[in-house]
Amino acid sequence: MGTPDFALATLQGLIDAGLHLVGAYTQPDRPKGRGKQLAPPPVKILAEKHGIPVFQPAKLRRPEAVEELRALEPDLIVVVAYGQILPQSVLDIPRLGCINVHASLLPRHRGAAPINKAIMDGDQETGITTMLMDAGLDTGDMLVKRTLAIGPDETAGELHDRLAALGRETMEETLRLLCEGSLRPEKQDDALSTYAPMLKKEDGLIDWTRDAQALHNQVRGLDPWPGAYTLLDGEVLRLAQTRPEPGSGTPGTVMAADGTGVLIGCGTGLLRVGALQLPGRKRLPAADFLRGTPLSAGTKLG
Repeated sequence: MGTPDFALATLQGLIDAGLHLVGAYTQPDRPKGRGKQLAPPPVKILAEKHGIPVFQPAKLRRPEAVEELRALEPDLIVVVAYGQILPQSVLDIPRLGCINVHASLLPRHRGAAPINKAIMDGDQETGITTMLMDAGLDTGDMLVKRTLAIGPDETAGELHDRLAALGRETMEETLRLLCEGSLRPEKQDDALSTYAPMLKKEDGLIDWTRDAQALHNQVRGLDPWPGAYTLLDGEVLRLAQTRPEPGSGTPGTVMAADGTGVLIGCGTGLLRVGALQLPGRKRLPAADFLRGTPLSAGTKLG
């Protein structure tokens, strides 16, 4: 059970392992692009390529969907960013349970956006946790953990790809231990849990009174989506490729603008912005952006 690109590496790992996949559950096709044409989820495309039956119930908890799943008689359900909460009626179907591949070191960053939240919170490491699912939100017993370091300038998009690959490896290790009978489930400490809610476009709005490092984390944690932004003369201005720097300046005021970037005052420190984007246009390096935009020292943002 999975939907986006993040789930593909794990699905491919299950296919390569020669397991008998009785079905792939994914979200319904959704309108996409300017033409709003229905587009299949990435998991559907990969599953159909390998002849795996695809199921796309709008709501998995409906009785008819549960019975359809029960008829497949799965021994194990692997869940990776499926996008629907599994009711107890589904959790009870496979004799070996439902195992989730979660992109954080649980119990830290439970929820829908753990990759983004780890960067936005300034974490220096994250990883993958496989978990035996229960009815709670990412509260099940932990099975296998794998850790990786987060680069100081790494974006959510870059970390996403590395974690997807690590997710495949961690699930493969989990299956190996399961087959050997040597899995050792570990309870989560709820007192250590944090929450990573689903992202909204409004999360990208920059508050220039915050610390420059915190804003750098916000920008890279929301790259590529939904993107961090400020306002330039009432128009949305997206920011990318930032770097915190020492110094001081009025929050939200451009202190300097040249080929090396746009330097903006923050609550503490300065933020250098290396790439900018206006609505309907491409992201441009600062030097190219400044040639066509009246952005200069003294400009007020936000």
